[in-house]
Order: sequence, then structure tokens, then C-alpha cells
Amino acid sequence: MSTTSSRARQGRILLEMAMRNLVASRVRTLVVGGIVALGVVVVVLGSSLLDSIDVGMTRSIQDSLGGHVQLYNAASRDPLALYGGTMGESVLEPIDDFARLKAAALTVPGVKQVVPMGIDQAMVSMGNVFDVALERLRADVRRRLEQGAPAEDPDYEAHKAHLRRMATLLQQELRQAREIADETSGVYKDRKADFDALEQAVQGGFWDQFDRDPLASLEFLENRVAPLSLDGGFTFIRYVGTDPEAFQKAFPGAQVVEGASIPPGQRGVLLGKLYAEEWLKLRAARRLDKIKEARELHGRKIARDEELQRWVKENTGQTRDILLQLDPVRTREAVRRLQAALGSRETDPAKLVSALLDTDDRNFDERHRIFYAELAPLLQLYTVKVGDFITIKAPSRSGYVNSVNVPVYGFVEFRGLERSALAGMMSVMDVHSWRDLYGYLTPERAAEIGKLKERAGATTVAREDAEAALFGDGGPAPAPSAAPRAVDEPALLAGSSGRQSREDLFGRRYTQAETDAGVALNAAVILDDPRRIDEIMPKLVAAAAGAGMKVKAVTWLEAAGIVGQSMGLLRMVLYLAVLIIFAVALVIINNAMVMATLQRVKEIGTMRAIGAQRRFVLVLVVVEVVTTGLVFGGLGSILGILIVHAVGWTGGIAATNDTMYFLFSGPALIPRLGTASLVTSVVIVFLVSILSALYPAVLAMRVTPLEAMQSDD
Repeated sequence: MSTTSSRARQGRILLEMAMRNLVASRVRTLVVGGIVALGVVVVVLGSSLLDSIDVGMTRSIQDSLGGHVQLYNAASRDPLALYGGTMGESVLEPIDDFARLKAAALTVPGVKQVVPMGIDQAMVSMGNVFDVALERLRADVRRRLEQGAPAEDPDYEAHKAHLRRMATLLQQELRQAREIADETSGVYKDRKADFDALEQAVQGGFWDQFDRDPLASLEFLENRVAPLSLDGGFTFIRYVGTDPEAFQKAFPGAQVVEGASIPPGQRGVLLGKLYAEEWLKLRAARRLDKIKEARELHGRKIARDEELQRWVKENTGQTRDILLQLDPVRTREAVRRLQAALGSRETDPAKLVSALLDTDDRNFDERHRIFYAELAPLLQLYTVKVGDFITIKAPSRSGYVNSVNVPVYGFVEFRGLERSALAGMMSVMDVHSWRDLYGYLTPERAAEIGKLKERAGATTVAREDAEAALFGDGGPAPAPSAAPRAVDEPALLAGSSGRQSREDLFGRRYTQAETDAGVALNAAVILDDPRRIDEIMPKLVAAAAGAGMKVKAVTWLEAAGIVGQSMGLLRMVLYLAVLIIFAVALVIINNAMVMATLQRVKEIGTMRAIGAQRRFVLVLVVVEVVTTGLVFGGLGSILGILIVHAVGWTGGIAATNDTMYFLFSGPALIPRLGTASLVTSVVIVFLVSILSALYPAVLAMRVTPLEAMQSDD
């Protein structure tokens, strides 16, 4: 007991002396304590921001496309990269039987869902505005032929007038281009017949005789005039082929923002909303949106920004896209609306639209509102709308180009990645259409090939018999097996050759077994508990091996490709920044403590002269530093917590560009304080403080009474 009491008494003495020294040296204590408190504030805030970015990015990618674990064929020469790798697209060997892999993976405890995937890029064939207008007029002609031509048909007449006006605008545009072109060039000579056809299409005589043979006139416009328009063509699309129903359940971050989900078991596509905004939207509307974003998010001003001024100039000078969409009825309505909204008496629609789009910092918000409230309802803002069929073409694994026609059911947006050019452009397609593009022999295609072979009388011939079958064996020629007959074109086109009609193909509902029974490039695995990823991955590989399949299992971060690499780089940068802060704090605290120790040489020497041991001096200095760290570290923690909450209460840190939007997984980063990060931050700063005190404590131990008496300080 006496030993324990003696140690307790020594401890109290040390603590009292430490507190007395700290109070007596207020300036030194405040300087060192302030550094410790600032270090804790910085570490608490930095760790909170890092944790928030990490959690947000993890949730966005896992809930949008990555899942928790990704499986792919172990024979693939490239690693899986869902969003593309640094060297481009990854080339994967296919999983030949997804159903078998799914059944094996579901036997692993903790696996909740397995979703088939196939990610690729393709070309989308887009019609131009002429094609849209021609389709409307063709529908009118078909209706008139079926029901009889009514005495008055305002829609039919308006659509004819619209096409004539479009041809006139196209003629004016091409004349301007030809003024600066070399008309002796080969290109001009090759297109001269088409230019002459356009001249014919704007004449009154062509439209006077249109009603006599509307089908021939439509064919003339479609084949000779419409190709002259520079609109439309091809755009590239990045998509994931999957089971749409399973995909929606597995990835809550994929939200249908317009239209509806692809019906279970049916063919279709959900276009990426960001892809539609960037590539399918009316260019004038897209420029208005970009100016609005630049002004509101980045604080840019039209008067001082050359890029914004260029966009305004392009809008006012390029009104053709808008005017081409307006038939006579809509043109009159647009003029009426714009006159009222702008307070103008102008009757020329081109001048009214140009005036509307001539924006500056003073009138932009009002003009933006007028465009979407008054003019946009009369236009088709997107080249493709819900309900349209689009043609998607892609090279198959055999090298030739496959194409599929799929209906657009809606537009999909990935929560947290809405504006990420890396991750937000993805579209979602049904797995059956993806397999057609990939080159997989679906049951429908196999049946079609079989019927074609049957109608053609084709038979399978062995390689060694091919020459005799093609050229004969020298004997008498075989008698013809069938008499010549006329080709039944309508029957062939209607599908008697085995080709399914659009109604049959897209009205069919595939069973779950049919959806699973086929090829996939990779599979997303959803777990009951994401914290068990490292534990479950080897079990998934073993389960697949037991089913006779060799696969690789990677985490969502490894599978994210360039996105995962960006996250890893971001973590390194943030951790390096925190490390630099620690190093600077260590140096500053160490220097402060060294200076404080040198100023106390007499005091320490006196204590040594009256019998204080070196260990006593060492412990005294350490206790002072520990006390300073505890007091000011606690104050720094409280201040850091208040700052974190204050940032959250004020709406967080706004994402001022697309890169920050991607990193923040949304329009703003709201730091969230985690208990683990808070405790870790305080402990780290506390340890840094103790380490900073070691060298001064060693210096204090070496002070002798003689040195103290010889010192002038």
C-alpha cells in the first residue's frame, strides 16, 4: 500500500507541476495547444469529407451498375471494366451458360441475386427531320387510301405545306453552301442530280400533281430529297444488355425518369437520360441548358464569358432546326405565342425565334422560361421519344455487323451519376436484343435459318462431297426437282421465310428460363450483407468451378474500370494531404516544445540540483504535452464537429463542375461525421503530439545542475 500511495502522490505532484507550468507559460501553451486544436479540426473535417465521398461513390456505383461482386470468364485476356479502362474497352470471353452460373452462385450463403450483363458500344441510326415529316405525311396518305379522300383534310394539307417549306429552307441552305463550294469538283457533279431534284420539289407543279400519285411523290422525296439534309445519321450508344426486371430490383440507383420500365420478359431499351441530353436533344435547347448551368452552378456571366457568348450567337444564327419542325399550323401558333411573350409585332417566325434566343445576363432567365413554356410544347425536343423504334447496329464477335430494332420504353438516370460523362451515359437493353447484336444464336434466329434452308432446298453436304455437289461428278445431270415459279415477294416480306413480324417479336413475352438460358459477358452479384464481400468471393469462384465453369470474382471497385481508378487516385490524394498535415503539425509542435524546453533550462537544472531524477523530468515534460493534447485536442474535436454540422446545415459543398458532381455523387457534398473517423482523428493527433514531445523530453533529461547554473536564461 505504501508503494501505491507513494506513486499516487508522485503522480499528483507531477500533474500539479504540469498544470502550474502550463498556466505560468500561457503564451507557449496557447501556441502549442492552438496547433494541436487546428490539427484536430483539419483531420476531423478532412476525414469526414473523405468518408462522405467514399460512401457516396460506393453507393452510387453499387446501386447503378457495379453490384457488390462481379463475375466473368477467367479465360478473358483483359480485366473487367464496367465503365471502360485506361486502354479502352475490355475484351471478355463470354459466359456460355448464364443459367448454370446463376444456379451455382445462388447456392452460396449470403448471395441474394445474380444479374446477367453484357456491356458494349453500338451505332444508333437516327432519322432526320425530313424522315419524321415524311412519316406523318405517309400516314395521312395511307389513311386517305384506306378510308377514301375526304373533301377537306386540314392535317394532310398542313403536312404537305410543311414538307414544301422544309424543302425551301433546305434549298436556301444548300445555295449558301454552294456559293463557297467548288462546283467543278467531283462531289458537286455526283450530287447535281439530287440538287436538281430539290429544285423540282420546291416548285408548285410538283405539289399540284402530288395528289394524283402520292406514293410515287413520297418515294421521290424520301430517296432524292431527304438524303440531302445533314441531320440525323448515326450516333454511338453505350449500353448494358441485361434482364430488365432483375436489373431494376438489383440496382435501385437506376431510375426511370420518363416513360416506363421495359415490361418483364419483353424486348426494349431504356436510353440514358444524360446520353439523350448530350446527343439527342434539340441543339438550341441544349445550348440554353448549358448556359443556365454555367450561370447558376459556376457563376459565369454571358457578358464576360466568350464561350457563353458563342453559344448565344449559335442559337440566334442557327434557328433552322426549330423552323423545320414547325408546320403551318404550328408556325401560326408559335408566332402568336412569341408575339405575346416578347411584346413584339413581328410576323416572321425566323426573326421571332432568333429574338427569343438572343439572350444576355439581364433577360436570360425569362427567355429560358418562355422557350420551355411557349415554344418547346410545339417541338420535338429529342430526336427519339418514348414509343419510337430505333435501329442499333454493332459488329458481332464474328466480325460482321448485326442490327436490331428495339422500342424505346423510356429514359433512365443513374442516381448520383446523373452528370458523369464516365458513368452516366449508360443505356439499358434487354438481354435478348443484346445477344442478337453479340452474335448469339437465339432460338428465333435458329428457327428462321431453318425455314430459309427448307424453302431454298438447302442440304448439309460433307466437305469431301462439296465439289461433286457443286459441279457434278461427270455423270448425267440430275433431273430438276422443281419447276420454275414466280417469286412471291409479298409472302417473303410478310414473314413466310421465317422472319418474324415486329408485332410477333416485340409482343412475345420470354420466360425467366429463356432469359437465363444464354450467353452473358459478366454477372453482377448482390449480397445480403456487403461487408462480407471478401469472405464470399472465393466461395463464388469455388461454386462456379463445381459447376464446371472457371470464373474470376472481383469487387465492384476493381470492376469499375477507370471510375474505380479515379476513386483510388482520389483516396491517395486525400490521404497524402492528411499525411502532410500530420507531418507539418509534428514539426511545428516539436519546434515549439524544443524552444519551450530550452527556455526552462534553469528550472530543470534546479529540479535536478534538489534531487529530481532524469526520469522525473522526462515524465513531467510528457505529462505537460499529454495534458495540452487532451485539453486542446478535445476543444479541436468539438470545433471540428460544429464545422462539419455547419457545412451540412448550409447545404454542403456545391459541385461547381461535372467532375465534382461525379466525385460528390450528386449536386453537393454533405459531410457526415462518423464515430470511427472522429476517434481515429483524435488518437492520431494525440499520438503526433506525444511523438513531438519525445525529443524535447530527451533534451530536458540531459540538463545538469552545472549547465543550469552556467546558463544566463
